[in-house]
Amino acid sequence: MRILVTGANGFVGSALIPILASRGHRIRASVRRPGVTPVPDTVVTGEIGSDTDWSRALDGIDIVIHLAARVHQMDDPADPDLVIGAYRRINVEGTRRLAESAAAAGVRRMVFVSTIKAVTENSSDTPVTEETPPAPETPYGISKLEGEQALEAVGARTGLETVVLRPPLVYGPGVGANFLRLLTICRNALPLPLGAIHNRRSLVFVENLAGAIACCAEHPAAAGGRFLVHDGKPLSTPELIRSLAAIMDRPARLFSVPPVLLRGALTVIGRGDAYDRLAASLELDDRHLRRTLGWQPFWSQEDGLRLTAEWFNASADLTNGTS
Repeated sequence: MRILVTGANGFVGSALIPILASRGHRIRASVRRPGVTPVPDTVVTGEIGSDTDWSRALDGIDIVIHLAARVHQMDDPADPDLVIGAYRRINVEGTRRLAESAAAAGVRRMVFVSTIKAVTENSSDTPVTEETPPAPETPYGISKLEGEQALEAVGARTGLETVVLRPPLVYGPGVGANFLRLLTICRNALPLPLGAIHNRRSLVFVENLAGAIACCAEHPAAAGGRFLVHDGKPLSTPELIRSLAAIMDRPARLFSVPPVLLRGALTVIGRGDAYDRLAASLELDDRHLRRTLGWQPFWSQEDGLRLTAEWFNASADLTNGTS
């Protein structure tokens, strides 16, 4: 099949394209700006929005996999209206425009890679499923849920097959943002007051996510579906830190602070959100994906963490000029 991948040179796209190629698909990449192109057939579309011209990118395409998105920005403006507007321009209006253009071009299916944040930021005592009522809390999560709804509305109106995939935190070689900071902390063996945390968080290795995306693009039973995906084994934050530190041959310097005191201290300094990311549970149940599409993760979580930590160690050694 001819598949268009938006955001193709990003973290997930870089893992997805080789998997699609290995399965015999012909790939066209959509990127925001000129530069390194992941495949010879690459179209520069600029920042996507309500007026993006997708005609060249969609010519002859059977399936669209939509990865391009505005993700959480550390420098988001303080005005909440400006923040949500910036997310909606790309994640909602941009998605709607692409879906409408795809339907008009005769595309059969569009796979939208969303996020579990479109549903919730935590799972309390019950794992999140596809039946959990969405209650997003952040501009990013709100905009991704609205993007899902915009896509499905276009599908209902035009007959375009739609598939929504909601991953949790994605990790792997090349990862950035918070997971990269965690790798740095583990390599430097910095002490952390997280020893008393007993949460459960689902993760997904980027190669496993890429395999699930390919499955959603190919499987007939995926049409019209919403699916969760993860590696299959939730970890507590201390377990994750200990695993990464052990792979890096570093001590995990964890000490215990009562969670209520830790939350209070972080809230006082304006970092209450950091406590939620580190201490809250966000456990997924992805049996719907596994039963409906027959998907199984190719990589174990242990191997995924090992490959990620080894990549980070090698990158750090190269930067520091060591071996």
